[in-house]
Amino acid sequence: MAEKVSAACALLFLISCVESHNSGSKPTWPTYKVPVVLPQSTTGLKKPHFNGEARLDVPGSCGSECHKQFPMPTLDELKGNMAYETLYSNGSRTLTEVGIYVFPNRADSERSEGKSRHKRQIYGYDSRFNIYGKNFLLNYPFSTSVKLSTGCTGTLVAEKHVLTAAHCIHDGKNYVKGAQKLRVGFLKSKFKDGGKGLNQTNSGSSEKMKFQWIRVKRTHVPKGWIKGNSNDIGMDYDYALLELKKPHKRKFMMIGVSPTGRQLPGGRIHFSGFDNDRPGNLVYRFCDVKEETYDLLYQQCDAQPGASGSGVYVRMWKRDKQKWERKIIGIFSGHQWVDKNGDKQDFNVAVRITPLKYAQICFWIKGNYIDCRDE
Repeated sequence: MAEKVSAACALLFLISCVESHNSGSKPTWPTYKVPVVLPQSTTGLKKPHFNGEARLDVPGSCGSECHKQFPMPTLDELKGNMAYETLYSNGSRTLTEVGIYVFPNRADSERSEGKSRHKRQIYGYDSRFNIYGKNFLLNYPFSTSVKLSTGCTGTLVAEKHVLTAAHCIHDGKNYVKGAQKLRVGFLKSKFKDGGKGLNQTNSGSSEKMKFQWIRVKRTHVPKGWIKGNSNDIGMDYDYALLELKKPHKRKFMMIGVSPTGRQLPGGRIHFSGFDNDRPGNLVYRFCDVKEETYDLLYQQCDAQPGASGSGVYVRMWKRDKQKWERKIIGIFSGHQWVDKNGDKQDFNVAVRITPLKYAQICFWIKGNYIDCRDE
């Protein structure tokens, strides 16, 4: 137990050092004027069959250089990709078409799309950290990580909303088994008093924690994932938002538009998830971004199945509020083998929250565009 406490203290010190890297120059959140994404029409669809599998891999080897060769999407293509399905807990679903009225400035970025997932990869020495003890697990930012009943991870982004990967809900053709009765699990102590007064010397910390589950009221999945899963643009839209049936009463992490790789503090990203090879444990990791496209971040953060859907975050200085803020800037999707000059190279890939995606996710959360205009 003493070793676990020492390790946890060392971990928090390490996180502080990593996230405060270059604090003398205060890496600052860029400001963006985001577009307006508004629903135009909503139509009912037939009830899905819920027979899809929560796949751990998706074919495709088009990497960052390949994607930079893609043409810019037309307005109609963007609207088609940003249209979204809503699945309700009673099994009904709708399709909502959207209008886009302002476009983000892409002068400093290059457009590209889609990625895929193979088995999650460990690169050399396994650099993941188990988070032990309720004093850490139940405190921010680790407390924002939740487990989905389909086996993935999600992140609390509002009082009743969880951000995750689309493939945790939908395989690109059908909703996955269990999506209709989807639940979100929150780690909490097994003991009502938090285990005070118990001799915990010989008990593993995972034994003192349990999941408390809340049902999902509805889910939103962009059409770009549903219709694009079989080609190279699908990965760009591998994100989904879940609305819970009741508030979770925990501190959540705000979403933000992803800065470029060179703007990230130390060039690093962070995320925590429930990796399947460490059952009962929340696993934290950080790593450098190796490559990027307009929609994706390529990195080699150690991860395993179960971490999919984790919120990728960074901590930067918010100038107008004069304080440091962590924000979710992407969603961890998974592993991909990429063609590079005829050779195969593997990366783990995260979907970036672009200005357009920010506008959509924010609208799903807020229900209006007025609160989503500036970021």
